[in-house]
Amino acid sequence: MKLLTTRPYNLFIVPLFIALGFSLFIYAEYFHFTNKLLNTLTALGALYGLLHAPRIMLPIAGFWIGLLWFYWIGYSFQYYDLAWAQGVIAIGFGVVYALYFGVLGLTSNPFLRIVLLFGLTFIWPMDFNWMQPELIFVESYFGLSKWEFILILFSLTLSKYFSGFTKIFPLLLLLGAVHTSYTPPPIPNLKIKLVTTDIPQDIKWAESEQDRLNSENIDAIQEAIEQKYDLVVLPEASFALFMNHHKYLSAYLQKLSYQIPILTGTLYEENGLNYNVSYLFQNGTITVAKKTILVPFGEYIPLPSFIKEWVDRVIFGGASDFVTADKPTDFTIHGIKFRNAICYEATREELYTPEITYLIAMSNNGWFTPSIEPTLQNLLIRFYARKNHSVVFHSANSGGSGIVY
Repeated sequence: MKLLTTRPYNLFIVPLFIALGFSLFIYAEYFHFTNKLLNTLTALGALYGLLHAPRIMLPIAGFWIGLLWFYWIGYSFQYYDLAWAQGVIAIGFGVVYALYFGVLGLTSNPFLRIVLLFGLTFIWPMDFNWMQPELIFVESYFGLSKWEFILILFSLTLSKYFSGFTKIFPLLLLLGAVHTSYTPPPIPNLKIKLVTTDIPQDIKWAESEQDRLNSENIDAIQEAIEQKYDLVVLPEASFALFMNHHKYLSAYLQKLSYQIPILTGTLYEENGLNYNVSYLFQNGTITVAKKTILVPFGEYIPLPSFIKEWVDRVIFGGASDFVTADKPTDFTIHGIKFRNAICYEATREELYTPEITYLIAMSNNGWFTPSIEPTLQNLLIRFYARKNHSVVFHSANSGGSGIVY
């Protein structure tokens, strides 16, 4: 392709177009303009660029991809009085993914780039798995399995070695990766109320607001009872407190649970350790589901201990990391088995095991709104739900609620 040259203007324009093609499906979804044909064509164009562009362009493309996908990560720093760091964090993620995709520039051989790009689908910088190269096909005409991704890459690589009308022959391999429809599992015969809230992050944890917010949670539960729902689900940390230290509130929710099962996000303290948890109140009993996978740099610092202690002290004010459970918690509600997933967990394949068809997820996306974060999270949940033939019931604060499959 003549565009893939190292002329000065192409050195920046071509990588930007590769990044735009690699990211368009997210922004199309964000603006409610998802089109499978457009997503398919732009994704193919982006992959072609990554496979065939001059080596010098690949770190630049990776930098733009990192910005377009993760510019929002620094937003949470404003709640630690570090608003100035937002731009620094965005640039930092651009650099991380410049290195990530820059690995493809180690060779000009597109067949070796297939191997490298496929290898990147198993690598998560800083244990953060939201960069999934196959995700670009989640709303396209192609499947989401690893072998289909390899077939697409192989077809795009071969096409360079054909000219004229013969160029269509290697592209015929794409037909092997086409998926025109998807049949999700049946929705369980339960009436589930997924509570959606829009509470700004700076208000959510303010002590002066807790009584009001707790009352609003109770009102949502009472409304679900009046509307004869079978289950009510509130978002992550809806009760922004350590529930086991609030016996009166816990007892009141136990009482309400004789009328409806209540699943809500909150916090839990045990032996001086802090847990991000879900509480299930059902027929007067309590089940505590502790989170099993924490958010890197949000709930724990994935750095060596000597650096981690400095980051904890200087940036996060000495706050200790959350602690995890050894395995996820499953609930049985009206005879239906559900797996609990708290926010980031719903975007990790470890939670999607063969014996589980239905997951209940809860999130607090207030840390990152307004941004594409809830959209990207929803696409990732959709990605894993389809790959594992699952259904996810998602209750969220600040965007993302709904049934996902």
